[in-house]
Amino acid sequence: MGQRALQRVPPSLPSRAPSLPPPSSSSPSLRCATSSRRPLRPRAMSSHIVGYPRIGAKRELKFALESFWDGKTGVEDLQNVAANLRRSIWKHMADVGIKYIPSNTFSYYDQMLDTTAMLGAVPPRYGWETGEVGFDVYFSMARGNDSVPAMEMTKWFDTNYHYIVPELGPHVKFSYASHKAVEEFKEAKSLGIDTVPVLIGPMTYLLLSKPAKDVDKSFCLLSLIDKILPVYKEVLTDLKSAGARWIQFDEPILVMDLDTNQLQAFSDAYSHMESSLAGLNVLIATYFADVPAEAYKALTSLKCVTGFGFDLVRGLETLDLIKVDFPRGKLLFAGVVDGRNIWANDLSASLKTLQTLEDIVGKEKVVVSTSCSLLHTAVDLVNEVKLDKELKSWLAFAAQKVVEVNALAKSFSGFKDEALFASNSMRQASRRSSPRVINATVQHNVAAVMKSDHRRSTKVSVRLQAQQKKLNLPALPTTTIGSFPQTTDLRRIRREFKARKISEIDYVQAIKVEFEKVVKLQEELGIDVLVHGEAERNDMVEFFGEQLSGFAFTSNGWVQSYGSRCVKPPIIYGDVSRPKAMTVFWSSMAQKMTQRPMKGMLTGPVTILNWSFVRNDQPRYETCFQIALAIKDEVKDLEKAGITVIQIDEAALREGLPLRRSEQELYLDWAVHAFRITNCDVRDTTQIHTHMCYSNFNDIINSIINMDADVITIENSRSDEKLLSVFHEGVKYGAGIGPGVYDIHSPRIPSAEEIAERINKMLAVLDSKVLWVNPDCGLKTRKYAEVESALGNMVAAAKLIRSQLNKS
Repeated sequence: MGQRALQRVPPSLPSRAPSLPPPSSSSPSLRCATSSRRPLRPRAMSSHIVGYPRIGAKRELKFALESFWDGKTGVEDLQNVAANLRRSIWKHMADVGIKYIPSNTFSYYDQMLDTTAMLGAVPPRYGWETGEVGFDVYFSMARGNDSVPAMEMTKWFDTNYHYIVPELGPHVKFSYASHKAVEEFKEAKSLGIDTVPVLIGPMTYLLLSKPAKDVDKSFCLLSLIDKILPVYKEVLTDLKSAGARWIQFDEPILVMDLDTNQLQAFSDAYSHMESSLAGLNVLIATYFADVPAEAYKALTSLKCVTGFGFDLVRGLETLDLIKVDFPRGKLLFAGVVDGRNIWANDLSASLKTLQTLEDIVGKEKVVVSTSCSLLHTAVDLVNEVKLDKELKSWLAFAAQKVVEVNALAKSFSGFKDEALFASNSMRQASRRSSPRVINATVQHNVAAVMKSDHRRSTKVSVRLQAQQKKLNLPALPTTTIGSFPQTTDLRRIRREFKARKISEIDYVQAIKVEFEKVVKLQEELGIDVLVHGEAERNDMVEFFGEQLSGFAFTSNGWVQSYGSRCVKPPIIYGDVSRPKAMTVFWSSMAQKMTQRPMKGMLTGPVTILNWSFVRNDQPRYETCFQIALAIKDEVKDLEKAGITVIQIDEAALREGLPLRRSEQELYLDWAVHAFRITNCDVRDTTQIHTHMCYSNFNDIINSIINMDADVITIENSRSDEKLLSVFHEGVKYGAGIGPGVYDIHSPRIPSAEEIAERINKMLAVLDSKVLWVNPDCGLKTRKYAEVESALGNMVAAAKLIRSQLNKS
């Protein structure tokens, strides 16, 4: 990505372009060429994978990136790790028998950032002018550097994956500045594997961008379509010259509510590229939801397209559109294997769906596919040793989903593996009948919950007065979001305790020492409301899930969140309850170390839900209410223990918002209700905080107000203070609010003057009586030297503005 010439793996197989449509590696000449070197690969059926995890089964890319960023290794080391990962991914799909294998779905950071590099749309502050976009510029855009901040990062549709938001305007001079797509196609070809290069489609790219800082916010991003298409054409020309016969454009934006002008721009864009697409088979892939009827019509009317990909897991209504009208002679890439969850596919049910499609479009026109990229699921179940045999039999990670796709394709083509299907049916039945899934008491409690809206009895303005009398905080109180740096020693201590290499007494003492260090640092810096730093926690969801019934945990079920940041989502397989208190011991220990308020730190029910692999045998809201009741018990116990400030993080509330406006109100109703359940019974003097990050919150601000929290801290600085615009528009927010004053995902340390300027911008639209001062998010990923300097500047800025307020 950063260099034109990527490190090559020596070709082990001859490359020869097959006839259309090309199998991955099964033409007669290729089988002959490989027979003396390795076993024959299975005959490729009509099967396709939208995309695949790039981080590696053991997070190889994460560690290679972080080593490179720390200066411990060089460019060649990083490229070698990346090349080995790509080779193993392509080889796995080819060996299984996948026909349409994707390339260019690997990324060193993010596929949208890759597209920005491809288009040469580098913001001027990074100092790039021409030539190939290298690693230095690429990673500066992603992470910032000592002199300039990173680009904004936000959620990719309704997933927990984050993308780097392009900054565009009429001044951008687009140019072909990254040849990654062609390089990776050639790389796979040198291995004897013909792939389908994947590009983010021009409509999705533009509509997920934002106007640059110096551009009017009303600027029409689609007005740039004619400027970026010439670059896309150059890429297509290069790919054809390299021997590509297929191209996949990912256009998930089509599942959103697009207006007539946007749909016309979509049609015009692909018509404009028609001459450049000549000689290529074209697949346009949509995913994450139903494609609305108007978008479906615009999509399937395109003459230059060979095949259309649809999510038939989350997009069941699309099936009705296909039944009514699907273009003759086109391929239907049927996404029947779930790319966003880890449950084993019900092969018999999926086969019935495929047979329904056969009656509509014909057997030879159906290609079995994943519902979306497998990026959003864990990599390989083979690496799991923690899961018990029964639970493991219910699951399928990315590597297993590739096998499921091929098994369905073979069965659909008349080569059904009866033993595999019988085993799959037994596993499905085992899950439905297992006693570990259902808890009658929990089910009864959830049914009762739905009869109340669980609002606190006193208005927030009255509660804030009572809390101020008790807490006696200064104007513009300072706090942090929760976590402090997770050092190598800290991770080692937790790891050794889990492995029973140290005693519980030694573990508690080690964590206590870490608490004391964090508390002392905050007191020395002058922070007003403290946190204990969460040294005892591996992850803000996993920590709680490990103590709740109905959850299971993997040892290597890592999923990329952004860049090198990976999460290990819990698996919610059954009804949820709280056997005992989870945080009271640690919060009480920390509170005894200081006279200042110490926040009790909890993760909210909606975030636990949205950051887990959730059971698919009951509505999501029922599972969410079960978690809410468990967190409610914890809140009660924290209050009894004397904790007066309790933060219930809902970082992922916006993330779960359905993509279609018609479905959003229902989700927000039950999600907000679940949050209120957790704290509806606390005293007026107990201050309830919540935190949200890295999403666009302006369109759900009324629901945020309806959560009825006493204080909300919310990401603001990395998104160019986008949040503040909603208050400029007249929205009144009466509770405490702390828009983040600096971006914690960048190593850059903002000055006190810069932070003071941000605070003043906030005071232009928010009352000083409700404004809090805090970072964007938790400090887990940062180093202590960065944290101490940044927080010191933050407190200094808050004190400066306080003194100015006192004078005025």
